[in-house]
Amino acid sequence: MNRILVIKHGALGDIVQATGPFAAIRQYHPGAEITALTTKPFAGLLADTPWFDRVEVDARAPWWRIGQQIELMRVLNRGFQRVYDLQTSRRSSGYHRLIWPHTEWSGIGAGCSHPDPDPDRDRRHTVDRQRGQLAAAGIANVPDPSLDWIADTAIAAPDRFALLVPGGSAHRPAKRWSHYSALAEALVAADIVPLVLGTAADQAAVDPILAAVPRAISLVGQTKFADIVTLARRAVLAVGNDTGPMHLAAVAGAPSLVLFSSASDPALCRPVGQRVAILQVPDLVALAPQTVTESAFQLLAA
Repeated sequence: MNRILVIKHGALGDIVQATGPFAAIRQYHPGAEITALTTKPFAGLLADTPWFDRVEVDARAPWWRIGQQIELMRVLNRGFQRVYDLQTSRRSSGYHRLIWPHTEWSGIGAGCSHPDPDPDRDRRHTVDRQRGQLAAAGIANVPDPSLDWIADTAIAAPDRFALLVPGGSAHRPAKRWSHYSALAEALVAADIVPLVLGTAADQAAVDPILAAVPRAISLVGQTKFADIVTLARRAVLAVGNDTGPMHLAAVAGAPSLVLFSSASDPALCRPVGQRVAILQVPDLVALAPQTVTESAFQLLAA
């Protein structure tokens, strides 16, 4: 049996946008044993997909942690016939040197057998960049990202609701807009219940919404990936910062408004889906609540 390795570490948005390549690799190698190498937060998610037979966790340990380096080498040297490095970072590209004898390798590292030849790859959206990489490896048909394989959960929600995602990476505060309470008030006036998503680390961004809008419902710390997908399938709208849950919402089908500052480029990483709108300003501090509210209701009415 052929063995195939797919490397994809994350973050969440990157994992979501790689679901098309994951499906294409499985279709191209229908009888192979396919292993995913990812980071701990996404191991369970990838284990639930229909595309992987095994999931291994990459601790991304520093070189001096010898035990973890030995474990990584054990994983990499399981006799893979081909490796698809969809992470294409300096770290993952270097894994090519840890396999002996060298195997077929799709990526950008020196010496790989199926390199992505596109000199403009870093200026392309993630979805297009990965399509080009797989085309260079002989995989011509790569579908759009999809979460159709995730079954609905039993999470409860009001009849008519919108998802708000006011949080994001703690070390990138420039990617956060801070006026969701004004949007939540407008939603309630339209008889739409705001459901606020986030982790415990997002609580400070959520509290002002709950204080200003008593009808808003906090689901902070209460949703798994499948819960967010289930809610997005039923939501009339999703509005949030450039962060992972908005990628889930957009691909799952919620009409999605995503707010960008100059800290990230939507041309490279915008969420993809059937109804996605982008609002970008250099500094989110200057983004007026009225502008967001008007854009949200325009998307709702479209």
